[in-house]
Amino acid sequence: MVDHVATAEIEVNASAGKVWEALTDPDQIQRYMFGSRVETDWEPGGPIVWRGEYEGKEYEDHGTIVEIEPKRHLEVTHFSPLSGKEDVPANYHTLSYTIDERGEQTRISLSQDNNATEEEAEHARLNWEKMLIGLKEVVEGG
Repeated sequence: MVDHVATAEIEVNASAGKVWEALTDPDQIQRYMFGSRVETDWEPGGPIVWRGEYEGKEYEDHGTIVEIEPKRHLEVTHFSPLSGKEDVPANYHTLSYTIDERGEQTRISLSQDNNATEEEAEHARLNWEKMLIGLKEVVEGG
């Protein structure tokens, strides 16, 4: 099977510390991630749950914290029951955030693997681009 990876990235006019805080603070996450409320202990191996409403449907997505390196890298698995797929490991995505501070700016790159088609990857990329634009607005706007 060919893995279609969705990738999105953005430059933020803020420190890696401010970006990291936005990626891990549930109140800030809710402001830019489509109203999603996140619950986790941010410990490797620990669960992560996203709750909210998307396109008129309530959801409760879930996964696991895979790797966490403050101000540099965050990797989690993600499964959405709204996908209509069976809740088995083969249907989970891995979301990988990389944070690269460059002087006064910080680049955030996000990739999502395990997309079945190029179209699915493109849909994911567009969603993640919207989310990253929202994150940039939250971080830069205070």
